[in-house]
Amino acid sequence: MLEFDEAQARMASAGTPPNITEVCPIRKARGRVLAQTLFASLDLPPADNSAMDGYAIRLADYEQGKPLPVQQRCFAGVRPEPLQPGQCIRLFTGSLIPEGADTVVMQEDGAETEEGFTISVPPVLGTHIRRQGEDIATDAQLFAKGTLLGPAEIALLASQGYAEVHVYPTLRVGILTTGDELILPGQERSDENIYNSNGPMLTAMAENLGVEVVHALHALDTAESLDNALSTLLNDCDVVLTVGGVSVGEKDLVKPAIEQAGGKLDLWRVLMKPGKPVALAHIGSKPIVCLPGNPVSAFAVFTLLVTPLIRTMQGRATVIPDVQFGKIMADRPFEEKREEFLRVHAEFVADDQPRLRPYFQQGSGIISSLPWASGFARIPAGTRVEDGTTVRYYDLKHWLS
Repeated sequence: MLEFDEAQARMASAGTPPNITEVCPIRKARGRVLAQTLFASLDLPPADNSAMDGYAIRLADYEQGKPLPVQQRCFAGVRPEPLQPGQCIRLFTGSLIPEGADTVVMQEDGAETEEGFTISVPPVLGTHIRRQGEDIATDAQLFAKGTLLGPAEIALLASQGYAEVHVYPTLRVGILTTGDELILPGQERSDENIYNSNGPMLTAMAENLGVEVVHALHALDTAESLDNALSTLLNDCDVVLTVGGVSVGEKDLVKPAIEQAGGKLDLWRVLMKPGKPVALAHIGSKPIVCLPGNPVSAFAVFTLLVTPLIRTMQGRATVIPDVQFGKIMADRPFEEKREEFLRVHAEFVADDQPRLRPYFQQGSGIISSLPWASGFARIPAGTRVEDGTTVRYYDLKHWLS
């Protein structure tokens, strides 16, 4: 039996990081991985500006009850005049701070009349001014090579004037499900058939990581069908995922199909539950990962073992996300010979670890547990875990993104 952590490390190193790059417009960069380290080209804000709708004053000009004549009304995007002594300039959020001004008074802290702006709340020097460079200083590192770009990263890059960035190519993934008993959702079903949930599930999981699922094929349990499907996937994809068909049954034909295509299958028995049988092969530089056929097992193996491989091949700097901790909240103890990954829902409480409540059924065919679960709680092999025990928690928000 292969220890889970060793299997995860082997899978993470089973692929090769990309060595080519392409230019991507910033508006299309969500989900792409940076192929260069980027630095700030300007201060942010680029100049002192007002954080409020209000009035720019010289604090020394303030006298209780004395109106300050309004010298100018200056909107954002307009350069203000230098502030004259004894006067004020009407500003709006984002307006530049006039030369000579040292304080902004919120419009709510006074009233404007024909005579000027009368301040009702004594101002404090320097308030409501966003200082040049207080957010980002010129030449500061924005993001390191290998950063996954999301809306927040794109916002910061756009604020620095980046119209395009160098990224790694989108990873192309192929999915192959097998089995004569499977039919597509929407087809007419007989008692001997079940709907193929693994294909759509793995497609969605892979696409959530920012890859392109080029093909999601299904092969019948014949050598010809498998050979044709595998040939198509290897021709068009960077990594191939298969589901089921790698055991030793009469119709488990994935292994010979991979060998026929020039690969050598390394079958692992991983010390994990669900998901013990996992296989890895390479044809040329392309990895082929064979997942177990039960949907929950396939979901767990993809989440915990395959996503590190995908992140490596995407060129990401972070391949294995951080693991959190939480307290198991259960009405029975758990103790297994293998590492058990319970489907749990995390309940967050103030000033304490999240409480992890297991789904009431933990069988590998219980698909209803998947949309309910927020993550996996890891129960160490050979360890008795009871209510309130602290265990590792694998949050799906981090592992499937």
